Amino acid sequence: MMFWSKIFKIKNHFVVAICDKELLGKNIDSAGFKVKISKHFYGGEIIDVDKAIKLMQRSTISNIIGKNIVKIAIDRNFIHKNNIILIGGIPHAQFIQ
Repeated sequence: MMFWSKIFKIKNHFVVAICDKELLGKNIDSAGFKVKISKHFYGGEIIDVDKAIKLMQRSTISNIIGKNIVKIAIDRNFIHKNNIILIGGIPHAQFIQ
């Protein structure tokens, strides 16, 4: 599994955005609004599972979207399955550490 990831350093925060690789650039329609999984926000570099886990461990804020990355975050106890939302059927979550 591969992912797109981008890191933002904002004051004392290490913000990570990660999406499943195949989602980058997609537009998702959900309940009357559209979400774009943009290269600007998610498209920094392609990473593997191990690096995704390391980035989420290090982050103060994470924004993740996609079936694979959300499952990893649940399996590693970064988030609870009750705290995800579906946008056009695609799992999305944010968490703060």
